[in-house]
Amino acid sequence: MPGPLIPGVPDGLEREAVEVAPDLLGCYLSTTLPPGQVAGRIVEVEAYTGPDDPASHAADRVGRTARNDAMFGPPGTAYVYRSYGVHWCVNVVTSRVGYPSAVLIRALEPLSGLEVMEARRGGKRPLCAGPGRLAQALGVTGDLNGHDLARLPLRLHPGGLDRGEKIGVSPRIGITLGADRPLRFYIRGNPHLSRRETIG
Repeated sequence: MPGPLIPGVPDGLEREAVEVAPDLLGCYLSTTLPPGQVAGRIVEVEAYTGPDDPASHAADRVGRTARNDAMFGPPGTAYVYRSYGVHWCVNVVTSRVGYPSAVLIRALEPLSGLEVMEARRGGKRPLCAGPGRLAQALGVTGDLNGHDLARLPLRLHPGGLDRGEKIGVSPRIGITLGADRPLRFYIRGNPHLSRRETIG
């Protein structure tokens, strides 16, 4: 797997979420937590573009809150939140400090530490198809909210599309507001997606 991003602000993340999101496909996410290191390749993401995005946790009608505060932090940090009070979800903060823009990691292709992932998932499969499942498999919790993704224990590593891979685009999944916006990006044909291709 490629080495870690340069410490500090990862290169290329100081852009709008809609620009960063497709570029995260093929990159890697890893955790180094007991009982061992695990890693996966990012195959599906969703962009949440800022206060004008009605589906964002930091939409204009919401503003800045204790829950979404990490979205206003430096690009290249993690925004980790609990969905429906059950599942942790991990996002990559983008854009600039003070502007709430982030990319939700929706699915990973598991690459290493599969036994650890399986134990964390209680033997359930798929391991990383869906934001809650992948966070559980990686051991990500709210303790990593605001974490610098260039540092242990949760790191984002550079990567890219393999030869012949293409990006698909569709509306985001499981939302009602802004549901028609084509802000979900995924590697077409990848068997580890949270949902199969719809359009794009």
